Amino acid sequence: MSQVRDYINLLSKVDYPKLQNAWRVWRSYEKSRRTTEPVQPGLPLSIAFEPTTSCNLRCPECPSGLRSFTRPTGMLDRGFFEQSIEQMKDHLIYLAFYFQGEPFLHPEFLDMVSFASKKRIYTATSTNAHYLDRENAEATVRSGIDRLIISIDGTTQETYQDYRIGGKLEKVLEGTRNMVKEKHRLRSRTPHLIFQFLVVGPNEHQIEEARRLAREVGVDEIQFKTAQIYDFENGSDLIPTNQKFSRYRRKSDGKFELKNPLLNECWKMWQSCVVTWDGKVVPCCFDKDAAHVLGDLNQQSMKEIWTSDSYQNFRRAILKSRSNIDICQNCSEGLNISLADG
Repeated sequence: MSQVRDYINLLSKVDYPKLQNAWRVWRSYEKSRRTTEPVQPGLPLSIAFEPTTSCNLRCPECPSGLRSFTRPTGMLDRGFFEQSIEQMKDHLIYLAFYFQGEPFLHPEFLDMVSFASKKRIYTATSTNAHYLDRENAEATVRSGIDRLIISIDGTTQETYQDYRIGGKLEKVLEGTRNMVKEKHRLRSRTPHLIFQFLVVGPNEHQIEEARRLAREVGVDEIQFKTAQIYDFENGSDLIPTNQKFSRYRRKSDGKFELKNPLLNECWKMWQSCVVTWDGKVVPCCFDKDAAHVLGDLNQQSMKEIWTSDSYQNFRRAILKSRSNIDICQNCSEGLNISLADG
Protein backbone atom coordinates (compact mmCIF):
# COMPACT_ATOMS: atom_id res chain seq x y z
CA MET A 1 0.00 0.00 0.00
CA SER A 2 2.83 2.41 0.83
CA GLN A 3 4.37 1.82 -2.60
CA VAL A 4 1.04 2.68 -4.23
CA ARG A 5 0.89 5.92 -2.22
CA ASP A 6 4.43 6.74 -3.32
CA TYR A 7 3.52 6.15 -6.96
CA ILE A 8 0.41 8.34 -6.62
CA ASN A 9 2.54 11.04 -5.02
CA LEU A 10 4.93 10.92 -7.99
CA LEU A 11 2.03 11.19 -10.45
CA SER A 12 0.68 14.20 -8.54
CA LYS A 13 3.76 16.17 -9.66
CA VAL A 14 2.89 15.70 -13.33
CA ASP A 15 0.89 18.49 -14.96
CA TYR A 16 -0.07 18.84 -18.61
CA PRO A 17 3.15 20.57 -19.82
CA LYS A 18 5.27 17.89 -18.13
CA LEU A 19 3.09 15.19 -19.65
CA GLN A 20 3.49 16.74 -23.10
CA ASN A 21 7.25 16.83 -22.66
CA ALA A 22 7.30 13.21 -21.44
CA TRP A 23 5.38 12.16 -24.55
CA ARG A 24 7.88 13.98 -26.80
CA VAL A 25 10.82 12.35 -25.01
CA TRP A 26 9.36 8.84 -25.27
CA ARG A 27 8.39 9.33 -28.92
CA SER A 28 11.85 10.63 -29.83
CA TYR A 29 13.51 7.71 -28.02
CA GLU A 30 11.41 5.14 -29.88
CA LYS A 31 12.13 6.81 -33.22
CA SER A 32 15.85 6.95 -32.43
CA ARG A 33 15.89 3.22 -31.62
CA ARG A 34 14.18 2.40 -34.90
CA THR A 35 16.28 4.62 -37.13
CA THR A 36 19.57 4.44 -35.15
CA GLU A 37 19.81 8.20 -35.58
CA PRO A 38 19.26 10.32 -32.45
CA VAL A 39 16.17 12.51 -32.27
CA GLN A 40 15.66 14.72 -29.19
CA PRO A 41 12.86 17.27 -29.22
CA GLY A 42 12.03 16.93 -25.49
CA LEU A 43 13.83 17.94 -22.28
CA PRO A 44 14.91 15.77 -19.33
CA LEU A 45 12.21 14.27 -17.13
CA SER A 46 14.66 13.35 -14.41
CA ILE A 47 17.92 14.81 -13.16
CA ALA A 48 20.43 14.05 -10.43
CA PHE A 49 22.30 16.85 -8.64
CA GLU A 50 25.40 16.05 -6.64
CA PRO A 51 25.27 17.88 -3.28
CA THR A 52 28.87 16.97 -2.41
CA THR A 53 31.69 14.55 -3.13
CA SER A 54 32.51 14.33 0.61
CA CYS A 55 31.72 11.15 2.53
CA ASN A 56 32.28 9.90 6.06
CA LEU A 57 32.69 6.26 4.94
CA ARG A 58 35.28 4.44 2.82
CA CYS A 59 33.36 1.89 0.79
CA PRO A 60 35.73 -0.16 -1.42
CA GLU A 61 33.89 0.21 -4.75
CA CYS A 62 33.11 3.93 -4.44
CA PRO A 63 35.31 6.83 -5.66
CA SER A 64 34.13 8.99 -2.73
CA GLY A 65 35.07 6.28 -0.26
CA LEU A 66 38.39 5.59 -1.96
CA ARG A 67 39.12 9.33 -2.36
CA SER A 68 40.12 8.43 -5.92
CA PHE A 69 38.57 11.25 -8.00
CA THR A 70 40.67 12.95 -10.64
CA ARG A 71 37.96 15.59 -11.07
CA PRO A 72 37.61 18.53 -8.63
CA THR A 73 35.79 17.82 -5.37
CA GLY A 74 33.58 20.17 -3.39
CA MET A 75 30.02 21.17 -2.52
CA LEU A 76 27.08 22.35 -4.62
CA ASP A 77 26.42 26.09 -4.50
CA ARG A 78 22.87 26.72 -3.33
CA GLY A 79 22.38 29.82 -5.50
CA PHE A 80 23.52 27.97 -8.62
CA PHE A 81 21.22 25.06 -7.76
CA GLU A 82 18.16 27.29 -7.30
CA GLN A 83 18.82 29.12 -10.59
CA SER A 84 19.11 25.76 -12.36
CA ILE A 85 15.85 24.47 -10.89
CA GLU A 86 14.02 27.67 -11.85
CA GLN A 87 15.18 27.04 -15.40
CA MET A 88 14.04 23.39 -15.44
CA LYS A 89 10.99 23.27 -13.15
CA ASP A 90 8.45 23.15 -16.00
CA HIS A 91 9.74 19.85 -17.41
CA LEU A 92 11.36 18.10 -14.42
CA ILE A 93 9.32 15.38 -12.74
CA TYR A 94 11.98 13.62 -10.63
CA LEU A 95 15.02 15.13 -8.88
CA ALA A 96 17.61 12.92 -7.17
CA PHE A 97 19.97 14.57 -4.69
CA TYR A 98 22.81 12.10 -5.01
CA PHE A 99 25.63 11.02 -7.26
CA GLN A 100 28.77 10.64 -5.17
CA GLY A 101 29.25 11.58 -1.52
CA GLU A 102 26.93 11.79 1.50
CA PRO A 103 24.23 14.47 0.92
CA PHE A 104 23.70 15.26 4.62
CA LEU A 105 27.28 16.56 4.85
CA HIS A 106 26.14 19.60 2.83
CA PRO A 107 25.05 22.27 5.38
CA GLU A 108 22.29 23.58 3.06
CA PHE A 109 21.13 20.25 1.70
CA LEU A 110 17.64 20.31 3.20
CA ASP A 111 17.15 23.95 2.16
CA MET A 112 17.73 22.88 -1.44
CA VAL A 113 15.33 19.96 -1.03
CA SER A 114 12.67 22.32 0.30
CA PHE A 115 13.20 24.73 -2.60
CA ALA A 116 12.73 21.96 -5.19
CA SER A 117 9.76 20.44 -3.36
CA LYS A 118 7.94 23.76 -3.47
CA LYS A 119 8.35 23.72 -7.27
CA ARG A 120 6.28 20.51 -7.37
CA ILE A 121 9.17 18.25 -8.31
CA TYR A 122 9.41 14.76 -6.80
CA THR A 123 12.57 14.74 -4.67
CA ALA A 124 14.68 11.80 -3.54
CA THR A 125 18.03 11.16 -1.91
CA SER A 126 20.23 8.30 -0.76
CA THR A 127 22.07 8.37 2.57
CA ASN A 128 24.16 6.21 4.86
CA ALA A 129 21.93 7.56 7.68
CA HIS A 130 24.74 8.44 10.08
CA TYR A 131 23.50 12.02 10.48
CA LEU A 132 19.80 11.39 11.10
CA ASP A 133 19.57 12.41 14.73
CA ARG A 134 16.13 13.46 16.00
CA GLU A 135 16.61 17.11 14.94
CA ASN A 136 17.80 16.22 11.44
CA ALA A 137 15.06 13.62 11.07
CA GLU A 138 12.41 16.22 11.86
CA ALA A 139 14.00 18.71 9.45
CA THR A 140 14.14 16.03 6.75
CA VAL A 141 10.42 15.30 7.05
CA ARG A 142 9.61 19.03 7.09
CA SER A 143 11.75 19.63 3.98
CA GLY A 144 9.10 17.85 1.90
CA ILE A 145 11.45 15.22 0.47
CA ASP A 146 9.43 12.47 -1.18
CA ARG A 147 11.80 9.51 -0.98
CA LEU A 148 14.65 8.62 1.37
CA ILE A 149 16.84 5.64 0.46
CA ILE A 150 18.86 4.33 3.40
CA SER A 151 21.84 2.10 2.67
CA ILE A 152 22.04 -0.77 5.14
CA ASP A 153 24.13 -3.54 3.48
CA GLY A 154 24.31 -5.83 6.53
CA THR A 155 22.30 -6.91 9.56
CA THR A 156 25.25 -7.25 11.95
CA GLN A 157 28.05 -4.78 12.62
CA GLU A 158 30.66 -7.26 11.42
CA THR A 159 28.98 -7.76 8.05
CA TYR A 160 27.93 -4.12 7.65
CA GLN A 161 31.43 -2.73 8.20
CA ASP A 162 32.92 -5.23 5.75
CA TYR A 163 31.61 -3.00 2.95
CA ARG A 164 30.59 0.23 4.72
CA ILE A 165 34.07 0.77 6.10
CA GLY A 166 34.05 3.20 9.01
CA GLY A 167 30.30 2.92 9.49
CA LYS A 168 28.19 1.91 12.48
CA LEU A 169 25.10 -0.21 11.88
CA GLU A 170 23.53 1.00 15.12
CA LYS A 171 23.74 4.60 13.82
CA VAL A 172 21.90 3.53 10.66
CA LEU A 173 19.15 1.83 12.65
CA GLU A 174 18.88 4.71 15.09
CA GLY A 175 18.63 7.21 12.22
CA THR A 176 15.99 5.11 10.49
CA ARG A 177 13.93 4.81 13.67
CA ASN A 178 14.17 8.59 14.10
CA MET A 179 12.79 9.03 10.58
CA VAL A 180 9.90 6.61 11.20
CA LYS A 181 9.11 8.31 14.51
CA GLU A 182 9.20 11.88 13.14
CA LYS A 183 7.17 10.95 10.08
CA HIS A 184 4.44 9.56 12.36
CA ARG A 185 4.67 12.42 14.85
CA LEU A 186 4.28 15.02 12.09
CA ARG A 187 1.55 12.92 10.42
CA SER A 188 3.41 13.08 7.14
CA ARG A 189 3.03 10.59 4.29
CA THR A 190 6.51 11.47 3.09
CA PRO A 191 9.26 10.56 2.74
CA HIS A 192 8.75 7.06 1.41
CA LEU A 193 11.40 5.19 3.42
CA ILE A 194 13.45 2.53 1.65
CA PHE A 195 16.11 0.22 3.02
CA GLN A 196 18.58 -0.46 0.20
CA PHE A 197 20.59 -3.64 0.68
CA LEU A 198 23.56 -3.90 -1.67
CA VAL A 199 24.01 -7.65 -2.10
CA VAL A 200 27.68 -8.69 -2.01
CA GLY A 201 29.44 -11.92 -1.13
CA PRO A 202 29.92 -11.20 2.59
CA ASN A 203 26.25 -10.29 3.23
CA GLU A 204 24.19 -12.44 0.83
CA HIS A 205 23.39 -14.90 3.64
CA GLN A 206 21.57 -12.08 5.48
CA ILE A 207 18.89 -11.32 2.87
CA GLU A 208 16.03 -12.87 4.87
CA GLU A 209 17.28 -11.24 8.05
CA ALA A 210 17.31 -7.89 6.22
CA ARG A 211 13.66 -8.37 5.29
CA ARG A 212 12.81 -9.08 8.92
CA LEU A 213 14.78 -6.05 10.10
CA ALA A 214 12.99 -3.79 7.60
CA ARG A 215 9.61 -4.90 8.98
CA GLU A 216 10.79 -4.48 12.57
CA VAL A 217 12.15 -0.95 12.07
CA GLY A 218 9.11 0.14 10.06
CA VAL A 219 10.43 1.26 6.68
CA ASP A 220 8.02 1.29 3.75
CA GLU A 221 10.07 -0.91 1.45
CA ILE A 222 13.30 -2.86 1.13
CA GLN A 223 15.21 -3.11 -2.15
CA PHE A 224 18.00 -5.56 -2.94
CA LYS A 225 20.51 -4.03 -5.29
CA THR A 226 23.25 -5.65 -7.34
CA ALA A 227 26.78 -4.35 -6.78
CA GLN A 228 29.04 -2.75 -9.36
CA ILE A 229 32.53 -4.27 -9.20
CA TYR A 230 35.26 -2.36 -11.05
CA ASP A 231 37.71 -5.22 -11.69
CA PHE A 232 35.10 -7.93 -12.19
CA GLU A 233 36.88 -9.89 -14.94
CA ASN A 234 39.17 -11.69 -12.50
CA GLY A 235 36.45 -12.24 -9.93
CA SER A 236 36.03 -10.68 -6.50
CA ASP A 237 34.95 -11.71 -3.01
CA LEU A 238 32.23 -9.06 -3.41
CA ILE A 239 30.50 -10.96 -6.26
CA PRO A 240 27.66 -12.96 -4.65
CA THR A 241 27.32 -16.67 -5.36
CA ASN A 242 23.54 -16.26 -5.79
CA GLN A 243 23.29 -15.40 -9.47
CA LYS A 244 19.95 -13.66 -8.95
CA PHE A 245 21.79 -10.87 -7.17
CA SER A 246 24.88 -10.65 -9.39
CA ARG A 247 25.54 -8.49 -12.44
CA TYR A 248 28.25 -10.95 -13.51
CA ARG A 249 28.58 -14.60 -14.52
CA ARG A 250 31.59 -16.87 -14.71
CA LYS A 251 32.71 -17.93 -18.20
CA SER A 252 34.17 -21.31 -19.13
CA ASP A 253 37.72 -19.92 -18.84
CA GLY A 254 37.10 -18.89 -15.23
CA LYS A 255 36.90 -15.18 -16.01
CA PHE A 256 33.76 -13.14 -15.31
CA GLU A 257 31.61 -11.19 -17.74
CA LEU A 258 28.71 -8.75 -17.43
CA LYS A 259 25.31 -10.44 -17.81
CA ASN A 260 23.93 -7.40 -19.58
CA PRO A 261 24.00 -7.91 -23.39
CA LEU A 262 24.48 -4.11 -23.78
CA LEU A 263 22.00 -3.54 -26.58
CA ASN A 264 22.60 -0.40 -28.62
CA GLU A 265 20.00 1.66 -26.80
CA CYS A 266 19.67 3.46 -23.49
CA TRP A 267 16.50 5.14 -22.18
CA LYS A 268 18.54 7.22 -19.74
CA MET A 269 20.22 9.12 -22.57
CA TRP A 270 16.85 10.49 -23.67
CA GLN A 271 15.22 11.25 -20.32
CA SER A 272 17.82 11.95 -17.61
CA CYS A 273 21.31 13.19 -16.78
CA VAL A 274 23.59 14.01 -13.85
CA VAL A 275 24.91 17.41 -12.73
CA THR A 276 28.12 17.38 -10.69
CA TRP A 277 28.55 19.71 -7.71
CA ASP A 278 30.37 22.26 -9.93
CA GLY A 279 27.76 22.30 -12.71
CA LYS A 280 29.14 19.84 -15.24
CA VAL A 281 26.51 17.77 -17.07
CA VAL A 282 27.46 14.10 -17.55
CA PRO A 283 25.41 11.34 -19.20
CA CYS A 284 24.57 9.18 -16.18
CA CYS A 285 25.57 7.89 -12.75
CA PHE A 286 28.11 5.47 -14.23
CA ASP A 287 30.33 8.40 -15.22
CA LYS A 288 31.55 8.82 -11.65
CA ASP A 289 34.73 10.69 -12.53
CA ALA A 290 33.00 12.95 -15.11
CA ALA A 291 35.02 11.62 -18.05
CA HIS A 292 32.26 12.57 -20.52
CA VAL A 293 31.32 16.19 -19.79
CA LEU A 294 28.61 17.19 -22.27
CA GLY A 295 28.04 20.74 -21.04
CA ASP A 296 28.35 23.21 -18.18
CA LEU A 297 25.23 24.67 -16.56
CA ASN A 298 27.28 27.63 -15.36
CA GLN A 299 27.68 28.71 -18.98
CA GLN A 300 24.78 27.11 -20.91
CA SER A 301 21.10 26.43 -20.41
CA MET A 302 19.96 22.83 -20.05
CA LYS A 303 18.14 23.12 -23.37
CA GLU A 304 21.36 24.18 -25.12
CA ILE A 305 23.28 21.30 -23.55
CA TRP A 306 20.53 18.72 -24.12
CA THR A 307 20.25 19.47 -27.83
CA SER A 308 23.95 20.18 -28.46
CA ASP A 309 26.12 18.37 -30.99
CA SER A 310 28.11 16.85 -28.11
CA TYR A 311 25.03 15.25 -26.59
CA GLN A 312 23.66 14.10 -29.93
CA ASN A 313 27.02 12.58 -30.85
CA PHE A 314 27.10 10.70 -27.55
CA ARG A 315 23.58 9.37 -28.18
CA ARG A 316 24.66 8.42 -31.69
CA ALA A 317 27.61 6.45 -30.27
CA ILE A 318 25.19 4.59 -27.96
CA LEU A 319 22.96 3.66 -30.90
CA LYS A 320 25.97 2.52 -32.91
CA SER A 321 28.01 0.53 -30.40
CA ARG A 322 27.21 0.91 -26.72
CA SER A 323 29.73 -1.75 -25.74
CA ASN A 324 32.58 0.44 -27.00
CA ILE A 325 31.81 3.25 -24.54
CA ASP A 326 33.86 2.87 -21.36
CA ILE A 327 31.19 3.92 -18.84
CA CYS A 328 28.71 1.50 -20.43
CA GLN A 329 30.93 -1.55 -19.97
CA ASN A 330 29.80 -2.10 -16.36
CA CYS A 331 26.24 -0.83 -16.80
CA SER A 332 23.09 -2.41 -15.42
CA GLU A 333 20.67 -0.36 -17.57
CA GLY A 334 18.55 -2.93 -19.37
CA LEU A 335 19.45 -5.67 -16.87
CA ASN A 336 16.44 -5.84 -14.55
CA ILE A 337 17.62 -7.92 -11.60
CA SER A 338 17.09 -5.59 -8.63
CA LEU A 339 14.37 -6.88 -6.30
CA ALA A 340 12.07 -4.94 -3.98
CA ASP A 341 9.75 -5.92 -1.17
CA GLY A 342 6.92 -3.73 0.06
